[in-house]
Amino acid sequence: MYSYEDRLRAIKLYIKYDYREAEAILVLGYPSRKMLKYWYQQYIETGVIQKNFHKKEKYSIEQKKKAVNYYLDHGRCISQTIRVIGYPSRPIMRLWIDELLPGKRRVFVRSENNIIYSQEQKKEAVIELCSRETSADKVADIYGVSRVSLYKWKHQLLPQEENKILDKNNLESLPNVAGALSEEIDSLKKQIHRLQLERDILEKANELLKKDLGINLQRLTNKERTLLIDALRNTYSLAELLKQLRIPKSSYFYHNKRLMRPEKYTDLRKLVKEIFHENKSRYGYRRIHMVVDRTGKQVSEKVIRRLMTEEQLKVHSKRSKKYSSYKGEVSPAVENVIKRDFKAASPNIKWLTDITEFRLPAGKVYLSPIIDCYDGLVVSWTIGMTPNSEMVTSMLDAAILSLAEGERPIVHSDRGAHYRWPGWISRMTDAQLTRSMSKKGCSPDNAACEGFFGRLKNEMFYNRSWNEITIEGFIDELDCYIRWYNEKRIKISLGALSPIEYRKSLGLLA
Repeated sequence: MYSYEDRLRAIKLYIKYDYREAEAILVLGYPSRKMLKYWYQQYIETGVIQKNFHKKEKYSIEQKKKAVNYYLDHGRCISQTIRVIGYPSRPIMRLWIDELLPGKRRVFVRSENNIIYSQEQKKEAVIELCSRETSADKVADIYGVSRVSLYKWKHQLLPQEENKILDKNNLESLPNVAGALSEEIDSLKKQIHRLQLERDILEKANELLKKDLGINLQRLTNKERTLLIDALRNTYSLAELLKQLRIPKSSYFYHNKRLMRPEKYTDLRKLVKEIFHENKSRYGYRRIHMVVDRTGKQVSEKVIRRLMTEEQLKVHSKRSKKYSSYKGEVSPAVENVIKRDFKAASPNIKWLTDITEFRLPAGKVYLSPIIDCYDGLVVSWTIGMTPNSEMVTSMLDAAILSLAEGERPIVHSDRGAHYRWPGWISRMTDAQLTRSMSKKGCSPDNAACEGFFGRLKNEMFYNRSWNEITIEGFIDELDCYIRWYNEKRIKISLGALSPIEYRKSLGLLA
C-alpha cells in the first residue's frame, strides 16, 4: 500500500525527530504509530527495507469510493466519516483521500503552544522585530513564537512597500509605519460607523414606515426621509444623515416644518371614530362618509378611508357553513316566480324568507325573517332555539297582519320542509299570497335574503366573544340589531337613509 520511497522517507524522518512518532506522522500524514515502529524495527534488524512488499487489499475500490464520497459530502471530517461508515483507520483514510481526491483533504496546522495572540501583541512583536539589535530568533523566543510566525505577522501588519524599507538599518521609518497603522485604524472606524448608520436607517424604515429591511432608500419620499432623520437626530449628526439619505437641507427643513403643523383632520378623525364605534364597528368607509356628509362636512371618501386605515378601524367579515332545512320532497315544489329579480316598484310586492343558524357556546339560536325587496325592510321576524314549523308560521302570521287591503305579495323561499308542510300552505292560500321557491341547492335564487344574513353576521355576530352570554341575552341582542337595522342603519342604495326613514321620506309611513 505504501511505496518503498514512502516507507524510507518515514523512517528517516522518524530518526531525525529523535524517534517521536507523533511528530513524524503529523508532517507526513501517515502511517500509524504501530506501522512506523514495525518499519523501523525491520530496518534495524535487516538493514534494508523490503522493496516488493505488497499487502493484500483489505477494502475494495467500491468501499474506498464510498468512504471518500461521504467525506467530501459531509463537511470533510475524517472522524465523522469513520464513525458513520465504520472503516478504515485515520491514516488509511488520509491515503484514500489523497489518492482519489488530490488536494481536497483538509489539513489542520497546530498553533504554537495553542496560544492566541491579540492584535496589539502582534504589533508590539513586529515593532520589536523591526527595531531589534539582536537576531530575529531571540525576538521570537521572547514572545514565545517561531521566527516564521514573527515574519508572517510583519507581512500581515505592514504594507509591502514598508516591508522593503523597514529593517534594522532604517529605524527612522518606524514613526511612518506607526502613522500608517493609525490611519488604517481610523479608516476602519469610519467604515464601521457608516455601516452602523446604514443599518439603523433600514431598521427605522422598517419600524416607522413599515418598509422591508431590503427597501431601496432612494425610493422613499422626502417626507419619509424627514421622518427617518428626526428619529435618528439624537444618534447621528444632521449632516451625515442628509448625505446618507440624499435629501437637500432645504427640503428637510420644509417637510420638518410641515410635520410640525397641527393636523388638518383632527376633528374629522374624532368624528369618524365616534360614528364607527356608535354603530358597533359595522360601518365601512362609504357609510361613514355618508353619515359625515349628512352633518354638513364636505370631505372625500378617500380621506375617510385613509383616516380609518390610520386608526385601524376595520369591519371584520367571516363566512360560515349555511344552515339547511331541506328534508327531502315533502310536498310538490312550486315554480320560481321571482327568477332572481329582487327589485320591486313598491312595498309588499316581493317578500323573501329563509332560516339562518347562530352557533353559541350556550347553544344554537335560529332566526326566521321576511325581507321586503322594495327597500330591504325586515317585515317580521321570529327567533327561537328550534327551527320548527311554529317559528315560521308565527312569522308569516305577523307579516300578513301588516298588509293593507288588496296587497298580495309573492313569498319566495327555498325548498325547506318548513315551507312545504300543510300549515304554511294553508296560510298562504287563505291570505291569497303567491308561493315561489328556489331551485334545490341553489342559494343565488334567494341571494337578497342570503345577503341580509351575511350583513347581519358580519356586523353583529362574528369577531365577538359570546362565551359569557346566555341564550336569552343573545336573543335580545339579535332583536335589537334587527330593529336598529330597520330604523337607523343607512343604506347607500336608499340615499344614506334607513328603510323606515326612506319610507317616511316618501310618505309611505307616518
